[in-house]
Amino acid sequence: MGAGHAHKLYRHGHSPIHALPPHCKLAAAFAFVLVVVSTPREAVWAFGLYAVLIAAVAAAARIPAGFLLRRLLIEVPFVAFAVLMPFVAQGERVEVLGLSLSVSGLWGAWNVLAKGTLGVAASVLLASTTELRALLLGLQRLKLPPLLVQIASFMIRYGDVITDELRRMSIARRSRGFEASGIRHWGVLAKTAGALFIRSYERGERVHLAMVSRGYAGSMPVIDEAVATRAQWAYAAVLPAAALAVCLMGWTL
Repeated sequence: MGAGHAHKLYRHGHSPIHALPPHCKLAAAFAFVLVVVSTPREAVWAFGLYAVLIAAVAAAARIPAGFLLRRLLIEVPFVAFAVLMPFVAQGERVEVLGLSLSVSGLWGAWNVLAKGTLGVAASVLLASTTELRALLLGLQRLKLPPLLVQIASFMIRYGDVITDELRRMSIARRSRGFEASGIRHWGVLAKTAGALFIRSYERGERVHLAMVSRGYAGSMPVIDEAVATRAQWAYAAVLPAAALAVCLMGWTL
């Protein structure tokens, strides 16, 4: 995990949120999502307050609203699932705009949309203010099993390697006049996938041999120690603490 690694979700900045140690932000985001999931779905006003908290964090991190909203499009498949729930769920029915909808389905759709959107927004803010390398260091600092951290690290790096290899193969095909336009070209694409697998496997073997020759014995060296002060922990705890207060009111009111 010594090499830097940028990703498209990260937005470079110098805000107080960017400056927080990664494990503080990971713990805060995880705690916030747990609180949101624990909130009763009937407390509609509570989810509005959660959205205000997310907006406040985005403002503190200087993340534009457009940037955040575009990244939220990743939850579109879940939105489609939620939209179908009032039509397929059983139980008491209610008429809405001439449509017979399930009451439990409507509550279920609201539950998925509200909690899912808030969870995705928290994740997007975390990724927007923390580099991938720092996230891995944060997971290591939080005592996640080292093997899982290594797997995540290699997965991220080899994802980019495979994508770049596929891009070069696509350029090579186009330079020879190939354009996939129908089912008759599926054979070529299948051969491309096979060649990509073989190249990726061989490259992985070479990288592993290089690591072993340099003393790799099953664990990656820790180059940077991510240390957090009490003040930084307290600052990171503001979001989940405020959300917890809202959740408690949602259960009692």
